[in-house]
Amino acid sequence: MNVRVQNSVDMPLAVDLDGTLVATDLLWEGVFQLLKKNPLFLFLLPVWLMSGKARLKAEIANRIEFDASILPYREDFLAFLNAEKASGRELVLVTAAAEPFARAVAEHLGIFSAVHSSNAEINLAAHRKAALLVEQFGERGFDYAGNDRADIPVFETARAAIVVAPDRTALRYQQSTKSRHFERTRPDLKSYLKMLRVHQWLKNLLVFTPAILAHEIANPDVLLPSLGAFVAFCAAASAIYIINDIIDLPLDRQHVKKRNRPFANGTLSIPFGLAMSGGLMTIAVAMCFFLPPAFALVIGLYAIATTAYSLAVKRMLLIDVLCLAGLYSLRIIAGKAAADLPLSFWLIAFSMFFFLSLALVKRYVELQTSKVSERDRIAGRGYRPEDMAIVGQAGIASAFTATLVLSLYIQSQEIIGYYSSPWLIWPLVPIVLYIVIRIWILAYRREMHDDPVVFIATDWRSQIVVVFGGLLMLAGNFI
Repeated sequence: MNVRVQNSVDMPLAVDLDGTLVATDLLWEGVFQLLKKNPLFLFLLPVWLMSGKARLKAEIANRIEFDASILPYREDFLAFLNAEKASGRELVLVTAAAEPFARAVAEHLGIFSAVHSSNAEINLAAHRKAALLVEQFGERGFDYAGNDRADIPVFETARAAIVVAPDRTALRYQQSTKSRHFERTRPDLKSYLKMLRVHQWLKNLLVFTPAILAHEIANPDVLLPSLGAFVAFCAAASAIYIINDIIDLPLDRQHVKKRNRPFANGTLSIPFGLAMSGGLMTIAVAMCFFLPPAFALVIGLYAIATTAYSLAVKRMLLIDVLCLAGLYSLRIIAGKAAADLPLSFWLIAFSMFFFLSLALVKRYVELQTSKVSERDRIAGRGYRPEDMAIVGQAGIASAFTATLVLSLYIQSQEIIGYYSSPWLIWPLVPIVLYIVIRIWILAYRREMHDDPVVFIATDWRSQIVVVFGGLLMLAGNFI
């Protein structure tokens, strides 16, 4: 770390907020919190922006709740500020963020003697910020900590610059002036994989189910469209996961595990996430041109339903788990549409009850780990702690209903066309029961910490019984 000029307790230190003190941009966060509150605000955003960025920031800040205590502060830089404050130095928060946000941060930290921020008429950025500080402290009468291109005019009027987690322009300035700087946390491969939720792609293997059950998986005319459907669903799912993570930032930051997601902890920026989401959705749309039109309709419905789930449905009692079960079933329907295969009523009925049980497991675990009191809803959900017993009962009932549907299917006329020895398929019933009831027992024991679908795909005991079930299906076809 290079130092051009030693800091002085007699020299005020002005500190930027967005990107400097916190590893996020409060305007972007505010936009998505407003849209989460009511998506119709999307039509007002350009109207406010036409009156200027200052008006946009003020309108957003006045309409959303803001908790400064959960923001991703840059801990190394904040420790430096606390040390400067302890030495008697005056610290001033000077930011282009909206006034309610800036004052909330200042009150939370308790280290700033004054706060200067944007209001409904003035966007306090770049030259305006520089002019205000010169007016307050005089030319070269202050030091300034900032992070990006808009801070260059302020650096040039300050006695000394402190460059924090710089963008390219600020980094070039720092290197040319040898100013003091604090490095940003660089995203690694794990951060990008977390962003994409690669482990969730396992769920998209469901698109191969129709081809497998129709014994056409080795047929290139079926396999290739199924692969295309898998790629499209992975791209679309990751695109929507990114938007969901941005919308849920305040909730994720209060969660024991989700607070480590790359957008929640500030490792990745919201604009970067939006660009990635747009690119992934473009891939999904491009794949649709190589698949039947019915597939495009199904994946379009999936995108709409998933977006609705993120914005509102996830907070609706029971509707949320029914929606989740439906989204799993849509993957199966998409596989059928892509490969142009017949769709089985039995398969859809089984999948709805089976995945409803797994969705209820997720809610059951969330209720277990929730710390809210009785009569209070858990964060972002429509459930209360006293609902845990009925959620568990409903989940187990759904598991047994799924196995009942499977039993009826094995005895139906439909199976005769696919299996020469249907009686060999019967052990699938206890296999399914074993998988789901074991998950519920682990949940009751407080030992279920993963997404149930991902758990099935990664748990070695589940893998063994799934492979055994697959061998039984092969035997039923050839014996």
